[in-house]
Amino acid sequence: MSTFGETLKSWRHHRHLSQLDLAGVAEVSARHISFLESGRARPSRGMILRLAQRMNLPHRARNDMLLSAGYAPAAAPLRAEDALAPVRDAIRWTMERHMPYPAYAIDRHWQIIEMNPAAAHLLGAVGIGLGDGLVTHLIENAALRDALDNLDEVLRHSLARLRTEAAHFGADPRFDAWIARIAEEVTPSDDPLPPIVPSIYRLGDMRLSLFATIGQFGTAEDVALSEVKLELMYPSDEATARQLHALFGTAAEG
Repeated sequence: MSTFGETLKSWRHHRHLSQLDLAGVAEVSARHISFLESGRARPSRGMILRLAQRMNLPHRARNDMLLSAGYAPAAAPLRAEDALAPVRDAIRWTMERHMPYPAYAIDRHWQIIEMNPAAAHLLGAVGIGLGDGLVTHLIENAALRDALDNLDEVLRHSLARLRTEAAHFGADPRFDAWIARIAEEVTPSDDPLPPIVPSIYRLGDMRLSLFATIGQFGTAEDVALSEVKLELMYPSDEATARQLHALFGTAAEG
């Protein structure tokens, strides 16, 4: 495990902050930041939490920083199943009421942990099921890639999103490998992506154009819960809406 000083310095560089910048936002001297990074000063638990908060570190990184200095985690990470137990009903309730449109929940590494029947039908048609990783399928699953009418746009959008999430989460070999792999396929362009990038699927006689909104637990203090994302997909045209209503009926009520 890295020392606290190494961990602090790594995150400071990752956030593009000088020692003076970090000292300013943390309301300490640049000399103290230098001493913390070199190991000449030992941080208090409160100082670690302040630095983590000022650098907007995710829960997992905050815990790693505490552990590197010999302190207990701020919130012990639970197994995903345990962490999700109190809110699984809320996730399912939301997804059920999103019918007839697809919805699914994913973890930090885009692994599907819940999905509604519409999502199961859509993703199942290209061989994706509960527990599968969406990025891996986007890279390796020929059925999914063939079904996506706008694969190039989806890859560009996914690459941008992965880079944003990698910047937030910090060093992660999986993100690094995915970004490198997708970047090989994406042609560099100065042209911006459209404001909303739908995923356009062709499945047999159906053409479905869907865009997604992403929700998170804003007050989650558990590591696993803080990383869960709920993706709700919506039709981007009337034809898609009609087809989904024909397949799955109207949205749940009550």
